[in-house]
Amino acid sequence: MLDQIKIKNLEVFANHGVYPEERKLGQKFLVSCALYLNTRKAGLTDSLEDSVDYGKISRLIKSEMERETYLLIEAAAEHLAKQILLFDEKIRQVDLEIKKPWAPVGLPLETASVVISRKWHEADIALGSNMGDRRAYLEEAVEGLREMKDCRVEIVSEWIETEPYGVTDQDPFLNGALKLQTLLSPRELLERLHELEYKAKRERKIHWGPRTLDLDILFYDDLVVEEADLCIPHVDMQNRDFVLVPMAEIAPYKRHPVYGGTMKEMLASYLVIEKEKNHNRHLTS
Repeated sequence: MLDQIKIKNLEVFANHGVYPEERKLGQKFLVSCALYLNTRKAGLTDSLEDSVDYGKISRLIKSEMERETYLLIEAAAEHLAKQILLFDEKIRQVDLEIKKPWAPVGLPLETASVVISRKWHEADIALGSNMGDRRAYLEEAVEGLREMKDCRVEIVSEWIETEPYGVTDQDPFLNGALKLQTLLSPRELLERLHELEYKAKRERKIHWGPRTLDLDILFYDDLVVEEADLCIPHVDMQNRDFVLVPMAEIAPYKRHPVYGGTMKEMLASYLVIEKEKNHNRHLTS
C-alpha cells in the first residue's frame, strides 16, 4: 500500500470556463490533491531527495492552471493530473479535485468541483515481425514507445526467431516482449500501437499473415477485457511459445489473472504439452 502526501485547497486565479467572460476576466479555483508514493525511505533518511517536494508540486499546479485555458474543469483536471504524474517518477497515483467557488449557475452555491484519480499502469506488449528488416522494425517500435511521454519502457526481452503461427506458409518471425508503465487507457494504448504499426507500413490483408510489425497488448495490470476488438489478457497467449518465452524472461512471476499460472509455469506447461504432441506424432508416423 502506498503512502500519501496531500495538498489541500491551493488557491489559483485562472481563466477557465464555458462563458466568454469567465475566460476573459478569470476567477478563483481551489485545487486539492493526494500524491501516492512510498515515503518509507524519506522517513528513514529525513532527506527531501527521497520524497516529493510539495512546494514544487504546488508551484507546478499554479503554473499549469494559469498557462492553459479550458472550457471545462474536467479538461483542466485531466491535464493537471498528467503533469503531476510526469513530474516525478516516485508519484504512482494522484487523486485530484478542482473546485470552482464562483460557478455562474445563478443559484446559491458553495462550490462546484470535479474529482478524478489517475495513475501509472503496468502493461506487457508482444512484438513480432517477419517481413523486411525484422530487427529494425522491432527496435523502431520500442524506440517509438520510449518517445511517448505517457509511456515508460522498463524492460525489453531478447529477440527470438520462431516458426509462423496459424498461417504456416510464410517466413519465420522475430518475436519479443516488453514491459512498460503507461498513463494511457487500454484502448488509448491500443491506438498508439496501431499508429506504430501504420508507421511500419503494416497491412492487414490476411489474418495471421505476413506483417512488418505486430504489436499486441498481453496484460494491462490485472484487468480482464472481453470486447470484439480488444481482449486482455491476450486470448491465445497460453498456446504461443513466441509469447510465453519472452514473457517468462522479463516477468517470470507475472501471474495470469484468468488461468492463475505464472509465465514461468505456463511456459513449462506448454513445453510438456508440445513434448507429448511430438511423442504421439512419432508413434503414429
